[in-house]
Amino acid sequence: MAVRTQEQSSDQLGPLLAELTGQEGVELCARLRRELVEHVSCTGGHLASNLGAVELTVAIHRVFDTRRDRLVFDVGHQCYPHKILTGRGEGMATLRQYGGLAGFPKPGESVHDAFIAGHASNSVAVALGMARARTVLGEDYKVLALIGDGALTGGLAYEGLSNAGKCGQQILVILNDNGMSITPNVGGVADHLAKQRLKPQYLTFKKRYRRVMNATAPGRAVYRVTHRLKEMVKQTLLPCSMFENMGFRYLGPVDGHNLSQLTQILQYARELDEPVLLHVKTIKGKGFTPAEENPDAFHGVGPFDPATGRGKKNSGDNFSAAFGRTLTRLAGHDRRVCAITAAMTSGTGLEKFAQKYPDRFFDVGIAEGCALSMAAGMAKQGAIPVFGVYSTFLQRSYDMLLHDAAIDNLHVVLGVDRAGLVGEDGETHHGVFDVAYLDSVPNMTVLAPASFAELERMLERAVFRLSGPVAVRYPRGGEGQYIGTSGEEPACLLRPGEDITLVSYGVEINEVVQAAQLLEEKGVSAEIVKLNQLTPLDPELVCQSVKKTGALLVAEDQAAQGCVGQRLAARLELAGVSAKTALVNCGQGFVPHGGVALLKKELFLDGAGIAQKALEVLGRG
Repeated sequence: MAVRTQEQSSDQLGPLLAELTGQEGVELCARLRRELVEHVSCTGGHLASNLGAVELTVAIHRVFDTRRDRLVFDVGHQCYPHKILTGRGEGMATLRQYGGLAGFPKPGESVHDAFIAGHASNSVAVALGMARARTVLGEDYKVLALIGDGALTGGLAYEGLSNAGKCGQQILVILNDNGMSITPNVGGVADHLAKQRLKPQYLTFKKRYRRVMNATAPGRAVYRVTHRLKEMVKQTLLPCSMFENMGFRYLGPVDGHNLSQLTQILQYARELDEPVLLHVKTIKGKGFTPAEENPDAFHGVGPFDPATGRGKKNSGDNFSAAFGRTLTRLAGHDRRVCAITAAMTSGTGLEKFAQKYPDRFFDVGIAEGCALSMAAGMAKQGAIPVFGVYSTFLQRSYDMLLHDAAIDNLHVVLGVDRAGLVGEDGETHHGVFDVAYLDSVPNMTVLAPASFAELERMLERAVFRLSGPVAVRYPRGGEGQYIGTSGEEPACLLRPGEDITLVSYGVEINEVVQAAQLLEEKGVSAEIVKLNQLTPLDPELVCQSVKKTGALLVAEDQAAQGCVGQRLAARLELAGVSAKTALVNCGQGFVPHGGVALLKKELFLDGAGIAQKALEVLGRG
C-alpha cells in the first residue's frame, strides 16, 4: 500500500489499512520512515520521536476513525506519521514552513487533529473532558490520549490520570514508553506473563470466560475469587499496579514495533467500556541509525544530510551556549550557585555545567512548576538557584513564581531562553508573552541583553548583585551586528537624533539600527534608546528623548497587550509628554509558524518595516 496523499479520501483510510497483510504493513511502516527522514532532513523538526511511533500510529488508524474518534496527542512530537496517513503527505515538504503544515497537531489544519498540542502532560485531562462531553451530549465516539513517558514527569499528567481512572467511562490512554523506567519489570517471568496476556487466544478466552461466569450467581462468586488471585500475581510481577490503583484496566507492556500485536490489542481495548491504559514499549529513532544511536540529538533537528545524519548548517555560537558557559564560570566562584532544568539540559546550554558540577545540577523532568517551587525552597535555605527554561514553558510555572518566590522576595534567577519569536514551532512555542506576565510579578527584575557580552554581565549581576526574583531573557540563536556591552543603567543612548525616538531591547535592537540607517537615507534623523532593564521600567531616558523629537516608535517581538511600548506610552502620558506614537509588536493574536526573518517581515519588525512605520508616524509614509 502506498503512503496516503491529499488526493486520496481520508474516508478510505481505515478500511485500506485494515486490509493490509502482515508484509504490506511492514512495508508501509518502512516507507513512512523513509518519508519522515526525507522530509525532516529538508525542513527540520522532531524526528526521533516520530520514527519511534510509526507502527503505533498505523495500528491506531487501523482500529479507530479519527474523523470521529478523538485522538489527543501529548506534546505532539510524534504526530508526523498521523499527518501523512490523514491526507497530508504531499504537504510534508512544507512542514514548519510559513503557510505550510504545522509541526504539531492543529485542529484548524485537519478534522483528524482533535486538539492543539505543543506543551506536555495535558492530554489525559483533555481526553477526559472529551469523554465527559460525549456522555453529557449523548454522543458515540471513542476517546484516546497518546502520552509519552517523558510527559509523565509533569504533575498535570497525574491529575488527569487520577480523575480519568475514576470516571467509569470509556477512555483509552496509550503510554508510549521509549526510555524512562516507570516501574521495572521483574525478570523473565514478567516478560512471559505480559506476552501471554496479549495473545489473541487469551484475549478471546478472557472475554468469553467473563461473560459465562457472570451469567450465574455461583459463576460470579468463582470469578471474583479467581480475579483476586490473578490480580495478586499480576501486581507482584507486572508494572501495572500504579495505574490499576488509579482505576485503569492495564494492558501491556506490548512491543510498539509489532504492528500485528498492536492492532490486536487496540481492537480488544476498543471494546472495553472502561478506563484503559495500554503500555507500549518503543525505540526512539527506530529505523534510522543516527537517530537510534543518538535520540536526543535527533529529537529536534535542523536540516541534515539523510545519508550521514550530519547537520547541513553550522549553527555557531548562540545565547543558550553563552548562558551555560557563563553560569558554569560563576558556579566556580561560589558553591551556592546551582542549575535547574526541566528536561532541557542540552536545549538550555547546561551540558558542561552538569558535567562539571553534577552535585549542583538538577533535572526535574517536564515539570516546570516543580522546578520553580524547588528553586524557591533552595533560595529560602541560602542557595542561589538558576532555572534555565524556555519562555513558553515558564508560563506553566507562573503561579509558583508568584506564590513561592515573589511573596517572600526569594532570590530565584531565571534564564529565560527562546524569548521572542522562535520560528518554525509556531504558536505553542513563541516566547512572546513573558515581558507582560513577568512584569505583573511584584519584586521582579527583568533584564534584556542584546549580545553575548551583555548576557554574561547581566547574568553575573543577576546571580551575585541583585535580590529577589530576577529574569535574564534572551532569544533563540546568535547575536546580531550589535556586540556591545552597555553599562548597568536601565537604558542607554545608542544613537543621537532629532526627528523620532526609536526604542527597543534584546536582539531586536539590530533591526532598529538598520531602520535608523534606512531613515537617514530619506532625510530622517532617528535617535535610538536601548532598554537594558524592562522591569522595573525606568522611562527617564525615553522621556528626555521624546521631549526633543516629539515622536516615538517602540519595536519589540512581544504580544501587544502588556508590552513595553504600552507601558512607555502610559508613562509619557502621565509625565505630560506629548508625542506621535507607534507601537510595532506581534499584535493581539497568536503568531503562526515560519522562519523568524519572514515573520519579522510580516509583522513589520524587520529594519525595512520599522522604517516604514516610522515614516508613517512622521506623516511621510
